[in-house]
Amino acid sequence: MYFYKRLRDIREDKDKKQAEIASVLGITSQQYQLYESGKREIPTHHLITLAKYYNTSVDYLLGLITTPERLDRIK
Repeated sequence: MYFYKRLRDIREDKDKKQAEIASVLGITSQQYQLYESGKREIPTHHLITLAKYYNTSVDYLLGLITTPERLDRIK
């Protein structure tokens, strides 16, 4: 799975709009849309912010693992 598809899937699973996530990252909706479409690489600091926001690991967001792990369970 491409990581940008995972970004869209997790956002939709949480019933969030692109504009809401863009606001969390402090960027425009258009810039976030480029991340989700795979047209622009998402910076590491944004991945970390999203992992904290969604309470999951960066590995899950990147598609390296298939089962989400909650951050509060990772030690």
